[in-house]
Amino acid sequence: MSYPGSPPPSALWRLARPLMRAAEGLVFPPVCVACAEPLPAMAERHEEANWFCKACLNAIEPQLPPYCSKCGEMYDGSFTNTFRCSNCEGLTLEFDFAVAACAARGPVRELIHRFKYGRRLHLRASLAVLLSRVLEEERLRNENLCQWLLVPVPLHPERESDREFNQSWELCVRLAQITGIPAAQVLERIYPTVKQAQLNRRQRQENLRGAFRMRQARWWQRQASAPPDIQGRKILLVDDVLTTGSTTSECARVLKNHGGAEKVVVITVARG
Repeated sequence: MSYPGSPPPSALWRLARPLMRAAEGLVFPPVCVACAEPLPAMAERHEEANWFCKACLNAIEPQLPPYCSKCGEMYDGSFTNTFRCSNCEGLTLEFDFAVAACAARGPVRELIHRFKYGRRLHLRASLAVLLSRVLEEERLRNENLCQWLLVPVPLHPERESDREFNQSWELCVRLAQITGIPAAQVLERIYPTVKQAQLNRRQRQENLRGAFRMRQARWWQRQASAPPDIQGRKILLVDDVLTTGSTTSECARVLKNHGGAEKVVVITVARG
């Protein structure tokens, strides 16, 4: 395994946890997070089968080859060699590569929508379990991810205030709990931009230029809570969905050019 996993529970917790699970199952019987179908008795929640019924789990489309070695766009066919898709040609994408856990269709698309726009924060745990699939991707499987850092794509403060949370940071925190990989907020968004949906890919890149910077330590923060130094570090840049890659590319540019990151790999729950 290329990451340490969850920290081992204390002896007291190992004794108490089965009783707590049983009580929780009586008060809140486990159901599928996608369709509310009843599930078997509550178990440790680091497994997909403890969040999804069989029908919904089968409806989730995993990110499988062949896909673009840069942006992760999936393709039909039986390519045996690595390739860069036509959508990436002519674009400068600053991240090293991007990989998603699933296609943004079916139950996954609905869960992400409910999570982000319906403020269903409890869904972050099941989405983080899906996200953990990406760590088995061939290019990450043999990395010592203990030395990497999980970094969320930041929201502008006004957007985060309206939404009341940053979905990317919530995914980071839960993924850190599952894997033991450290997480930190090292970027900030310094100005809002027009909606990306109105723009083509090249316009999206221009629209985002200068929208992010390395997070500044506030004068009231203690040294221990200041953003970590990422000079020479490898970064897992976390978001919920990757579409054109414009936002994550600009974040990667800042992480490398201003933070000194050695490598930036984008990981998302879904590929749009």
